[in-house]
Amino acid sequence: MKTSELQGAALDWAVAKCEEIDLFETEGWFYAEDTGTRSPYRPSTNWAQGGPIIEREGIAIWIRYDEGWKALMKAYDEDMSGETPLIAAMRCYVTSKLGDEIEIPEGLA
Repeated sequence: MKTSELQGAALDWAVAKCEEIDLFETEGWFYAEDTGTRSPYRPSTNWAQGGPIIEREGIAIWIRYDEGWKALMKAYDEDMSGETPLIAAMRCYVTSKLGDEIEIPEGLA
């Protein structure tokens, strides 16, 4: 799947892969095994999870009113788009770490 098209659980799964976080699934939600919390792992919608990645990786985010949100980081020279700042930033992060296309588990496609 193209990383520029990842969204929802597939995008969150890809971020976890980049972060080397093992996930387990319960009732359609993914949880991080090593965090000790029962909060779903949703960095593409949860600023408490995605925000630290944005800050650590130096991801710049801005809005293009005709194209939605954009994100760019030095490790990847092409900006990525998304419907929200977090989606754009997490797509940018995943692309910089895993490339333009990745294989995701069948149930997430």
